Amino acid sequence: MTTITAIDHVQIAIPEGGEASARRFYEDLLGLDPVQKPASMAVRGGAWYQAGAVKVHLGVEQNFRANDKAHVAFVVKDVAALAAQAQEHGFKVKQDDELPGYVRAFLYDPFGNRIEVLKPLGEPAL
Repeated sequence: MTTITAIDHVQIAIPEGGEASARRFYEDLLGLDPVQKPASMAVRGGAWYQAGAVKVHLGVEQNFRANDKAHVAFVVKDVAALAAQAQEHGFKVKQDDELPGYVRAFLYDPFGNRIEVLKPLGEPAL
């Protein structure tokens, strides 16, 4: 039996030519660091990002359609501050209080992909 021991990365689809717009969200807002893609993969477009063990790959999808239901959830230091900053920068934000024991919100990248950000209640903001 195979046992999953970790997630190496998550991949989020973006439309062709969306790399510059993605940078504002994934790099500037979320604070992910850009990672150089291997040359053999760079020709496909997209972008790779990382923050510690968290790796996010943005892949160009020809018939792009935003994911409004399927999403990745990131644990963050301060949900309210990040949501406010996202709104200040013109990104759509949906507040949510339906998950017991957590503060959370949904942020939408420039293409409409839903990204969950959350923090367990009782943990101090760092």
